[in-house]
Amino acid sequence: MAAAASYPTYKSAAPAPAYRAAAPVYRAAAPVYKAAAPSYNKEYNYDAPAQYEFNYAVNDEYTGDIKSQHETRNGDYVSGQYTLIDADGYQRIVDYTADEHTGFNAVVRREPTGYAPKQYNSAPAYKAAPAHHSAPAQYSAPAHY
Repeated sequence: MAAAASYPTYKSAAPAPAYRAAAPVYRAAAPVYKAAAPSYNKEYNYDAPAQYEFNYAVNDEYTGDIKSQHETRNGDYVSGQYTLIDADGYQRIVDYTADEHTGFNAVVRREPTGYAPKQYNSAPAYKAAPAHHSAPAQYSAPAHY
């Protein structure tokens, strides 16, 4: 039998290092969600009669766009007026009403304004190329079998 091999052993005089890092502690605050208080206290009545009033006006003398409108509605009754300057310089005034009994009714008036709309030269800004006419194509009669 063979003799067992003998290996040298080494012993350190210092103790083995011990690594014991503390586990990180993470405590996230729980999110707090609060619903916003409603900004109104009454419920909307979808069956209530419609009521509104609006108006607007445009006065652009550079382009000649001069118009206005005013309208009111109370339930099924609508009334209003709009005005505009037509191309010939007259003001068109339309007074109208509408309801479920008589339908839409309009009264149209035209009044001179003394406003002269700008006249633009309508001549084309280009010169048309001369027309070229080619000779008509020659076709032969179809051959019949």
